[in-house]
Amino acid sequence: MLLHVNPSSGVPTYLQIETQVKHYIAAGVLAPGDALPSVRKLAADLRISINTVARAYQNLERDGILRTVPGSHTFVAENPRSLLKSERVRRLRPYARQIAVEGTQLRLDPLEIVELVQQELEALEEVHERSGDLDRKAR
Repeated sequence: MLLHVNPSSGVPTYLQIETQVKHYIAAGVLAPGDALPSVRKLAADLRISINTVARAYQNLERDGILRTVPGSHTFVAENPRSLLKSERVRRLRPYARQIAVEGTQLRLDPLEIVELVQQELEALEEVHERSGDLDRKAR
């Protein structure tokens, strides 16, 4: 896991850390039970205050994303689903907007746009089912 911060972005550093950790969990880079770097190590690696990293970790723990074992490490919580779903939706929203804008510019009816997306989802499901059949046959 590679975290980075941009002090000139205008976004508080602790929020940048929180957002990146949530992103890595939503993307599957970090799984439940995975250990994160210690507060001191991450602060040293990012060359920022220990208090900033501690604040990010505390907020993520409060939200149920992380859990800290005193005298040990900070881990990804076993079941951080509720917040992760909102993170996945947040990441998908720009693509949904792009489809809506493109469809509208092409003068498609909103129902036609939704139908196209549904057809693509069904096509993906068929591909997954077929690959699952192949996996079972290979065993």
